[in-house]
Amino acid sequence: MLTRARELGFALNDVARLLRTYSDQRARELGTTRAQWAVLSRLQRCEGVNQSELADALDLAPITLGRLIDKLTSAGLVERRDDAADRRAHRLYLTEKAAPKLKVLGALAEDVMGKALSDLDEDAIGSLQGGLAKIKANLKNELHMGVCEK
Repeated sequence: MLTRARELGFALNDVARLLRTYSDQRARELGTTRAQWAVLSRLQRCEGVNQSELADALDLAPITLGRLIDKLTSAGLVERRDDAADRRAHRLYLTEKAAPKLKVLGALAEDVMGKALSDLDEDAIGSLQGGLAKIKANLKNELHMGVCEK
């Protein structure tokens, strides 16, 4: 018999998978991928990061992110600029061409989450946010513990 905690774990996994699948489907309608969407959205929040920082933030392998950045650069949406502190590194910035794309993607995100959260009131959404934030903090704390510290 599964405990409520384990049932919750399965539910979280299922919801995350379905949200990714639905987001993939909706992103394709706009001629983009969910991965490209994630890169653009993260850059919108923290322009000027280097590829390594962005790969960590998105939980992507550096080579995978490099390919995504190459495609977004070719599309004129992202640019690499030299890092003043490290001549081997580049900082990533959005171009002016990215603004309209991000506006459309922002509207898409609102629509996707509106559908996912339909029939939930603001209090329920707030409770979910709080609970998920606590779960995330707990897991981050555990992941940062050394092998010998546990």
